[in-house]
Amino acid sequence: MRGRLDVAIRDLEALGYEVVVGRCMDGSGHISGPAAERAAELTEMLTDPAIRAAVPPWGGETAIDLLPLLDFERIGRPEPTWVVGYSDMATLITPLTLLTGTATVHGNNVMDTPYRTPEGLLSWLDIVAAAQGGPFTQTPPGRHRSDGFDDYRSHAFVRDFTLDAEGTWTRLDGTGDVDVEGRLIGGCTETLANLAGTPYLDTSSFAAGEPLLVYVEACEDNAFTICRNLHGMRLAGFFDRAAAVLVGRTHAPHGPTLTQHEAVLDALGPLGVPIVADVECGHVAPSLVNGARGRVVHTAARSEIVQTLD
Repeated sequence: MRGRLDVAIRDLEALGYEVVVGRCMDGSGHISGPAAERAAELTEMLTDPAIRAAVPPWGGETAIDLLPLLDFERIGRPEPTWVVGYSDMATLITPLTLLTGTATVHGNNVMDTPYRTPEGLLSWLDIVAAAQGGPFTQTPPGRHRSDGFDDYRSHAFVRDFTLDAEGTWTRLDGTGDVDVEGRLIGGCTETLANLAGTPYLDTSSFAAGEPLLVYVEACEDNAFTICRNLHGMRLAGFFDRAAAVLVGRTHAPHGPTLTQHEAVLDALGPLGVPIVADVECGHVAPSLVNGARGRVVHTAARSEIVQTLD
């Protein structure tokens, strides 16, 4: 998929950004280099004042191997550098926010950057260029892709999302309006579940005790696995301070007797907080900022999430 990467880099350069391509770019396997080399390179990028954002080409597979090799105190000391990504990158960006307080963007990666952002949503470029303290609002576009991803090998220049299905947010826990505020934190269920109960996913002291807006999304695991994962995360305390839970729209398969929505409700219904599903996040764009102050509104008349970088 190097052709798609080249297209994305040219698009960024056309916007006036200088793009530095890292050394760990081996595409022959599921990782781009040995863990120690990747950890060292990421640390260099996050402590170099000339680099303002570190964005992976793709979502990754086993980024969990970097966690014990990263010096989070050192990374969190300089002026923060944006870290952007989703899928397995959640294994890095969510702990980075929890351990250092640095905001991170759960959003598009470099290969997705050439897409034209659907109306109502924002790309990671919109987020990192936003003024500090200024709120930005995202609303569901009302249309989404029914399945799968584009093949970048044969369609390196694709710029339009296929939005062939209709749908908006869905409240799972009951009826009535939702209007709730808190600090955003979350990520991909399949990857974060492996950190449950460890210091890397400890929300107990995050954001000085403020209520949290916790978001989760599934990539590909079936409903039974997602149900078990969410139960485990809840038992480990990840949702203890949740004022509401946002659940990303997913193409992951249902089980024969359990849908993805039912899996979420089974695991998280006991929290007793609003649960809003089919939100566009993670494997379905747009961008949510870990650490941002958020307000979620979901009524019969409107659905929106407002984020403020403060």
